[in-house]
Amino acid sequence: MTTETSKNLDIDTQMLTYGQQAKAAARLLMRADDKQKSAALLHIARTLETQAEQLQAENALDLQKARDNGLEAAMLDRLTLSDKALGLMATGLRQIAALEDPVGSRSETRIRPNGMQVSKMRIPLGVIGIIYESRPNVTIDAAALCLKSGNAAILRGGSEAFRSNQALGKIIQEGLAFAGLPAHAVQTINTTDRAAVGRLITLSDYVDVIIPRGGKGLIRRLEAEATVPMIRHLDGNCHVYIDRAADLEMAHAIAFQAKTYRYGVCGSMETLLVHQDIAEQVLPRLAAAYVEKGVALRGCPRTLKLVPQATAATDEDWATEYLAPILAIRIVDSIDDAMTHIATWSSGHTEAIVTDSVSAANRFQREVDSSSVYVNLPTVFADGFEYGLGAEIGISTNRLHARGPVGLEGLTTYKWVLEGNGQLRG
Repeated sequence: MTTETSKNLDIDTQMLTYGQQAKAAARLLMRADDKQKSAALLHIARTLETQAEQLQAENALDLQKARDNGLEAAMLDRLTLSDKALGLMATGLRQIAALEDPVGSRSETRIRPNGMQVSKMRIPLGVIGIIYESRPNVTIDAAALCLKSGNAAILRGGSEAFRSNQALGKIIQEGLAFAGLPAHAVQTINTTDRAAVGRLITLSDYVDVIIPRGGKGLIRRLEAEATVPMIRHLDGNCHVYIDRAADLEMAHAIAFQAKTYRYGVCGSMETLLVHQDIAEQVLPRLAAAYVEKGVALRGCPRTLKLVPQATAATDEDWATEYLAPILAIRIVDSIDDAMTHIATWSSGHTEAIVTDSVSAANRFQREVDSSSVYVNLPTVFADGFEYGLGAEIGISTNRLHARGPVGLEGLTTYKWVLEGNGQLRG
């Protein structure tokens, strides 16, 4: 037996064990009440705060390695466990703990002519495998949402955040033990071997759904290899359209923040669309603000006439999620042209219109086919925390099961429950 074969067998055995342990834990979680689950989350939140220095020391080692490997600035930003990031994680945990537990809730009961009662009951999905890159906060968000919704979780973070994720995993284990919950309810995979991902996504007997959070390369691999169903988190090629009826001051503020709030978030605007009737009033001032901030501009031919700082845009610019200080700008003839551009190039994540026209706003929200569509808001609100979900396990661009920020309800399914008093079918 070769060393490589032996290694693969070891990974297979390890991943099989993770799956079996998670399946057993998922059954035990069905007995857990909300008080237990919330107690675990609150304990994790307190420990994040009391152990912040130790966590940041581990995170600093990940950051140094990432810099040595030439990781891009946006990815370094995602990787950093700053005081603010840890504070938001703790706040998110407390918000999730305070949310109503969806498990066991029932839909409205229908009473059939024979007196039989029919309803739906919310239940966990079961075992969820989460595969993600660069963002250690996902370790906490995913664990918290899975736990609150009664699911067992197997977490596989990126190699660049390995030390951070393992440290966070230990804190999660402390929280589970504190609340008397099964230790295997949340498992953090302790290897960076890519073969672990390949095995996790084929554990159909033990894993009920895979949720990937990463780039197109990861998604393509999983689509080709996975036998476990997926809730996909695709890239965020997000658009803001400034309508002819927009309040220009509001439009300036929204368009500026939509790009510059944080370049590395998936809700960052990548293309700005401006109606031709107000382009001359909007674009020169906006362009100056972007350039002062260090944003490189790519524009259509009409944009280049108003924005000499821009270079010519190509189809690649319309199609790309840069996650960087780069913005594509296009002047459009109408709201229909704006929506056609979005339909052609959007990844289906988040789009926004700035307008004072009720009819334009209604059309945009009705006709634009993305998981989130805003009126008079920057796209950077695309976050489960901002939606009041406490956190999110990802932003799904799927059409089936869950769409947009996936919170507690998105991590449950339902079963039909019927009750009677001895009725027999005729």
